[in-house]
Amino acid sequence: MTVRKLVYHRALLKLSGEMLAGAQGFGIEAKALLYLAQEIAQARGLGSEIAVVPGGGNILRGAKASREGMDRVTADYIGMLATLINSLLLAEVLKRIGVETLVLNAFPVGGMVEPYRADLGLSKLEAGQVLILSGGTGNPMLSTDTAAALRARELTCEILLKGTKVDGVYDADPAKVKKARRFEILTYKKVMGQGLKVMDLSAIALCEEGEIPIRVFNLWKKGSLVRILQGEPVGTLVRK
Repeated sequence: MTVRKLVYHRALLKLSGEMLAGAQGFGIEAKALLYLAQEIAQARGLGSEIAVVPGGGNILRGAKASREGMDRVTADYIGMLATLINSLLLAEVLKRIGVETLVLNAFPVGGMVEPYRADLGLSKLEAGQVLILSGGTGNPMLSTDTAAALRARELTCEILLKGTKVDGVYDADPAKVKKARRFEILTYKKVMGQGLKVMDLSAIALCEEGEIPIRVFNLWKKGSLVRILQGEPVGTLVRK
């Protein structure tokens, strides 16, 4: 059996909180958590260095909570704590299946996990550990998309991967518009100019400045993460 070489040796995987909720749509589904851990473990097993930034929308989405009357800053801090819960759970499952993992948080949380530092993160990636980065940027008003782009640049990742339930970026919602067209390749400028729903504009701008390509793909398709790391054109690529 021929093993294909890796094209991307260091990648950052952005997981929405909803991915951890699985089919139930809210909270955390054990089956979904195990599946995601296995996909990450398979990628790590090929020799890739993987950092993961989870969202917290399966527990609370700060922007939505603020629209419903909660103070925005308070809501965002609760959302940051939600990402820590997701990170600890994902790390526990990864360790259970034999993957060395470290959680680093964007703000101090006592002795639970270590605070994030780029130099520490880099050393752990190089040592072969999967890095899970919780707490967003550590600041309210900024999404975990922005945190993912920021960490991808700080950790000199070669690509930012956004794992979703959809197989790429479309010109309309494919769940509502039958003839919605999927893009294979987009430029940063086109994403920002047309307001396409890839990531927050601040995240796109950070990736453009650092020339970090973004690939949006359906993570529920088994083996898709490995295929991307091996250079296959899965989903939609956003690049210079």
